[in-house]
Amino acid sequence: MSHDLFEAARGAMAFAHAPYSKFPVGAAIRAEDGKVYTGANIENLSFPQGWCAEPTAISAMIMGGAKKIVEMAVIAEKLPLCPPCGGCRQKISEFAEKDTKIYLCDEMGVKKTMTMEELLPFSFEAELG
Repeated sequence: MSHDLFEAARGAMAFAHAPYSKFPVGAAIRAEDGKVYTGANIENLSFPQGWCAEPTAISAMIMGGAKKIVEMAVIAEKLPLCPPCGGCRQKISEFAEKDTKIYLCDEMGVKKTMTMEELLPFSFEAELG
């Protein structure tokens, strides 16, 4: 199942708007509804006001009516196995479980699989009531 997420993330990366960093990134989420939601980084001259690929995909998921990340793939054109940045890790954890799989990809496919807990150990959590 991870191969289709890789393909979706790679396809999303083609839509990146990265004129300043020249560092395109793509992300793809499979949500609890079974659908795949994608995102790419979108830079802004007023750095750091741009969006990373991962929260762009999360936004698409939320606007599509889904609320839970089942698995996610991330790819960067210039950095094989590019993990989500710290801020994105916290954003992903808001919609993922500790055992949610995060696939780190290079241009050929998935090269490393991590759980959310491995990616963000001892994450900030709050009980919502």
